[in-house]
Amino acid sequence: MQGSQQPVRLWDHRWRAPEWRALPVCALLALCHPSIAFAQSLTPDMLSPTQGGFAPRDQSLLRRTAQADDNSRGTPAPSRIGTIPTYGIPPASGASESGFDSLNRVRKKPKLYPGAPKPKFVGPGNPSPSTPRARVAAPVSPSVAGTLPGQPPRRRLKLDDDPFANVGFHSGAFLTKAAVELWGGYDTNPGRMNQPKGSAFYRVAPELLIASDWKRHSLIADLRGSFTGYGTTFPPGIDGPSPVPTSINAPNFNGRINGRIDATRDTRINTELRMRVFTDNPGSPNIQAGLTKYPLATAIGGTAGIEHDFNRLQVSVAGLADRTTYQQSMLTDGTSTTNDDRNYNQFGGLARVSYDLMPGLKPFGEFAADTRLHDVKFDRSTYQRDSNGGYVKAGSTFEFSRLLTGEAAVGYSLRTYRDPRLSDMKGLLTSASLIWTATGLTTVRFDATSSIGETTLAGVSGVISRDYSLQVDHAFRRWLIGTAKVGTGTSDYDGTRFDKRYFVEGGLVYKLSRTFQLKAQVRHDWLDSSITGANSASTVVMLGIRVQR
Repeated sequence: MQGSQQPVRLWDHRWRAPEWRALPVCALLALCHPSIAFAQSLTPDMLSPTQGGFAPRDQSLLRRTAQADDNSRGTPAPSRIGTIPTYGIPPASGASESGFDSLNRVRKKPKLYPGAPKPKFVGPGNPSPSTPRARVAAPVSPSVAGTLPGQPPRRRLKLDDDPFANVGFHSGAFLTKAAVELWGGYDTNPGRMNQPKGSAFYRVAPELLIASDWKRHSLIADLRGSFTGYGTTFPPGIDGPSPVPTSINAPNFNGRINGRIDATRDTRINTELRMRVFTDNPGSPNIQAGLTKYPLATAIGGTAGIEHDFNRLQVSVAGLADRTTYQQSMLTDGTSTTNDDRNYNQFGGLARVSYDLMPGLKPFGEFAADTRLHDVKFDRSTYQRDSNGGYVKAGSTFEFSRLLTGEAAVGYSLRTYRDPRLSDMKGLLTSASLIWTATGLTTVRFDATSSIGETTLAGVSGVISRDYSLQVDHAFRRWLIGTAKVGTGTSDYDGTRFDKRYFVEGGLVYKLSRTFQLKAQVRHDWLDSSITGANSASTVVMLGIRVQR
């Protein structure tokens, strides 16, 4: 058949097996040219299973381009032997922004500040324009994420409730916070006289807080002081000694050191050391006439007790001791008088029982008794001031989801005196210190105190004082805090004198940073007394700066 063009015999029984394979091709040619079909040499392209096998590869319409041929001749793919296969989709991923991930866990939505733009979800189904689809970031290792089985849980950092709060600094095992406030202002009636006389003033108020950072036991020292200096003096009156000292500068200090020893898991030993330096309040009847300055008073004391938990029942007992002393009074005529009759020691005990009734509610009952012994048996008015007293009260502590915290109680107080000419002092006792977080920006605070104090008035046993105040703090911004405060109080001098006190106060705090704050305050006080000529009113305007570290 080679070299000649003879008609093809379709039914030649002498055909070999290779020729049978060309039968379909020959049949196609016979259909195109039914009259005659010519023989064709057998080539490898004829047996290729690709379309267009009869045409040369370099002329095929489906041939690969030159660019593809160049890429195909590049560096061979790296070997995958011994490597961990990656499939492009990390675990616990999905295309949805909410619902569940591929591990059947609830997908957490990111917390955004109000007004912040919502971030675009980036994942295998919705990649970022700047991130290739095949380059999805793999999740962190379980050891870093804290999800490795058997690994102890990682302690979460506490949220910073106040970004402008004083963070302090560590000194060994103690956390120290220090601050000082510098004030300047004007008081329309600093002496609280019936005929007011104003004066400019300044105030320096340092603070120091030291707290231990121990796993067991505790030691906390809270020291606060102030000094108020006035630019006006009050010379002696023409008609007689002035009821206001010539210099009304007033220092003040209040310090406490509290210690707790954890003897066992349920037993604690509580201790306290305290010190207070103060003067009589302006307008008080205990102030002598014709003074050059207020005599300083110092009160030093301590408390030691033990506290034990019987399951939900908590019992505590403590003993206390205090000493109060007064300086000599310096008079405008150059002489001085003693105040030894005002010095006394106080010893007493306290017992308290509380029960954890339910989360956030812990009712308690408290009982206290004390005795006061004066250095001088008879005072300047020939009265014996030694006395015995105490109180009993019942109340509860509150802590409901941190919305309402503090405690409130009501009870009865009684004090008897050694001198039969002095009547007993008794009355209703109220105490409260409650903080209500109304909203995330508004806080309401209520305080109530009651006490039976000493007095120098002739024929008067003592004074029962009750004070109530309500304060509202609102954050217009996280760095701008407004304060409104109102209060009232009474002082009952055994029926011989009754004073009513009122005040209204407004303040503003502008927090520049964690270190510096600007403050402004306006306050108005009224005193309504049953004694003629003892009424007074005063307005105080103050501007200050606070520096804390």
